Amino acid sequence: MGLIAAMALVVLPALGRDVDGRYKESPLHGWFEHLASGKGLCCSYADGYAIQDADWESKDGHYHVRVPNAPNSENMVWVDVPDEAIITEPNRAGRTMVWPLYSFGGVSIRCFMPGSMT
Repeated sequence: MGLIAAMALVVLPALGRDVDGRYKESPLHGWFEHLASGKGLCCSYADGYAIQDADWESKDGHYHVRVPNAPNSENMVWVDVPDEAIITEPNRAGRTMVWPLYSFGGVSIRCFMPGSMT
């Protein structure tokens, strides 16, 4: 029974926030709610957040991002972004954003939206 409860915590959706941390107040709220990658909807299943240019890179045609190794952790790890996690529509937020997912197996990337690296 405990294992089932623990697994439910991993797969239950988290309430997403807009770039500025406010939910439903941002004019981009509707856009964020429908934002999706090849892995599915972004905000419906993971909290996305803006990352600094130093925390992402493009190398050999693939993206890598530096994210916390666990929710609310200060320990950061570099994670490869799967091609299907890349958001291909124009970035209306203007900043690089990532939606990590945490599970027993570690951290993976559900959605990634590159910024301009300026």
